Amino acid sequence: MRHARAFGFAGLAVLAVAAAAAIAQTTVTPVPEAAPVQTAPLDASVLTELAKAKGGDAKAGAAKAGACAACHGLDGNSTADPTLYPRIAGQSERYIATQLALFKSGHRANAIMQPFAAALSAQDMRDIGAYYATQKSGAGIADDTVIAQGPNQGLKFYEVGQKLYRSGDPQRGVPACMACHGPTGAGNPGPAYPHVGGQQAWYSKRRLEEYRAGVTTLPAAEKAHFDIMAAVAKPLTDEEIQALASYMQGLHARAPATAKAR
Repeated sequence: MRHARAFGFAGLAVLAVAAAAAIAQTTVTPVPEAAPVQTAPLDASVLTELAKAKGGDAKAGAAKAGACAACHGLDGNSTADPTLYPRIAGQSERYIATQLALFKSGHRANAIMQPFAAALSAQDMRDIGAYYATQKSGAGIADDTVIAQGPNQGLKFYEVGQKLYRSGDPQRGVPACMACHGPTGAGNPGPAYPHVGGQQAWYSKRRLEEYRAGVTTLPAAEKAHFDIMAAVAKPLTDEEIQALASYMQGLHARAPATAKAR
């Protein structure tokens, strides 16, 4: 495993996909997530229905994910504006389906994603998730700017993030990120921890800040994962969050070794 500073990833995140329709011709400006203003009860039945749905069909999902391309790219690697839309390629089926269900139920508040998710059935969510799970995530560039002052003076930003990701900070009770997200940031398909390797730094930064704030309206089953991340992020400084997000942006799997020429 290595960190990348060349294009080769998710909040932490969390990640958004759009609904089943023809490919949209325009993009939309994403709206930051916030605690929802409750004008109606949250619909917990959406998650119940998702649990009953059968495994996703990637081929069916490819057709249903048409509208996602406008913002997230045909393969889930955003091309419309990588500074506005997170990568969703390579996320697990379970993770994407769950996030779509949370948008539809209102447990995740996002004015752009909620209307799209509202049109999806539980099976649609599984199928879309299955499609993006087959797509290969790209990677970005980690920031190698030298930190000019403070406790990390002289280190490069990505080096601070690399240390936290791989080793954590035992003295402050911060575990290594790779324990759950893997050495290449590919996530863990068991508890459906997200794919964070290669994710846009701005998105990972925002999600880490939301976790650090510790405010959520997630249901109990999903709040358990939120609480884990809230505890991890709480001790982190702004600089450390930025550094960690930058490191993960450049993180990707090592390219396969090529046979030596004879």
